[in-house]
Amino acid sequence: MSTTITRRNFLRATGILGVAAGIGATLAACAPDNTGTSGSTSTAAGTGTANEEGTITAAISYELGTNGYDPMTTTSALTVAANWHTLEGLTEIDPATGEVYAALASALPSADATSLDIKLRDGATFHNGDAVTADDVVFSFERVLDPANNSLYASFIPFIKSVTKKDDTTVTIDLDYATGIISERLAVVKIVPKSVVEADASGFDANPIGSGPYKMTDNGASKVVKFERNDDYNGPRPARAAKMEWQIIPDASTRTNSLQSGSTMAIDSVPYLSIPQLEATSTVESVQGFGLLFAMFNCSEGNPFNDVRNRQAFLYALDMDKIVKTGMSDQATPATSFVQKEHPNYNQASTVYSLDADKAKALFAETGLTSLNLLCTDHDWVKNCTPLIQESLAALGINVSFTERKSADVYNTIDGKPEAYDVVIAPGDPSVFGNDPDLLMRWWYAGDVWTDSRMHWKGSESYDQVQNLLEEGIRATDKAEQQDIWNRTFDVISDNVPLYPLFHRKVPTAWNSNALVDFKPISLTGLNFSGVATTE
Repeated sequence: MSTTITRRNFLRATGILGVAAGIGATLAACAPDNTGTSGSTSTAAGTGTANEEGTITAAISYELGTNGYDPMTTTSALTVAANWHTLEGLTEIDPATGEVYAALASALPSADATSLDIKLRDGATFHNGDAVTADDVVFSFERVLDPANNSLYASFIPFIKSVTKKDDTTVTIDLDYATGIISERLAVVKIVPKSVVEADASGFDANPIGSGPYKMTDNGASKVVKFERNDDYNGPRPARAAKMEWQIIPDASTRTNSLQSGSTMAIDSVPYLSIPQLEATSTVESVQGFGLLFAMFNCSEGNPFNDVRNRQAFLYALDMDKIVKTGMSDQATPATSFVQKEHPNYNQASTVYSLDADKAKALFAETGLTSLNLLCTDHDWVKNCTPLIQESLAALGINVSFTERKSADVYNTIDGKPEAYDVVIAPGDPSVFGNDPDLLMRWWYAGDVWTDSRMHWKGSESYDQVQNLLEEGIRATDKAEQQDIWNRTFDVISDNVPLYPLFHRKVPTAWNSNALVDFKPISLTGLNFSGVATTE
């Protein structure tokens, strides 16, 4: 194997953002599938005596998916969450706190260098007993960055020029330019055993071998994913339970009953209607996250939404307080910027959209718009919101042609077909892959699939502004300078809104705080048991 990786440009990662709709659909499908009374928030984490030989039990709302566990290709919410526990990158991001920490790397890399020598953690081994070596690291990066493998994760590390083996336990990563988000981005590439993957790639995909604190012993084909503690793990986040068992239970009522009956200790995707019921016996917490419902506009020439006034009028027309309260049971927060207020890089955008009927009417009158074609996904919680969106527009005299389809069908309908729609309402949440604003913005506003084939925004003046700002931001190494650039990018996006969040969702989780010690709910899809013990 060659020990050098040639540079791959972000925009050459063909097909990468093309799978974004599928990923968004997978992650959105994990959302609560009911609405109802909003639950109160509790921060109890459990402080009982840990049983080092105990088993953590949980119910997971999402299916296994079709693309296995291979971290080069997997995008299923279940497999991504499982890989948090069994695989490691050079760095990792704590799903609960957002903290970036050195995992297989012995220390976090410098944010202002273009050549990085990264020494591996002493004594790190894979689950099969093999030592983690520089060859494994180079191989792992090479397979992700190879365009032939069409890995989504290649798009997150466009600045990597080469990765070479310096010695058995050290790699050198050369960058096209220094970037202040290098530590965060290295986490997207999980290090896999070269010899195992080369010998049987499909076997590895079904039964992954990593260097993480847990080993997978059952891959979920039986509807239960099983793990056991990796006793040879010597990293910073050791397993605190002997075993874990995750039941795959997509049905909301069955999942809720599993917690109430005691057959599980934690469940994700708590249905909104079940929050009051679960609060009587369990701890329930809704964590504000980035995950959003967005409006995407057809900016193609000849479409009325090529005119930014119509895009802005659409957003000013929406009674977001009503949509959040009635449609989401207050389990969301209206957007005041591209990222949510709780995000560490939040800055209020220059244009904030809240109900302003007079302004919306005036803008629609200027353009002459009286009707539009609204295309919406059919996720249960989205279906609770879209009629309210239609109602808001109708109240201003806009005739809305309303169509609801499965997520995949929505994108099949519009991809490369500018005549197919005016506005799309759909969910999305790339924050499961990383939380820095550059990654979150590039998900939608860079690459051709979203900007060209869907929004038809590419080539506009505001498109060029955003691309230039994204490039400035990713190259900034001073945090204050980088934040200023991101703030300006938020402003351009909020002023021009080719695609824009309507609200950011909260993620409700429920658990038995008497059974779990140091459990923390997360704002991402899934459950995280890093650093968690059980009393049972």
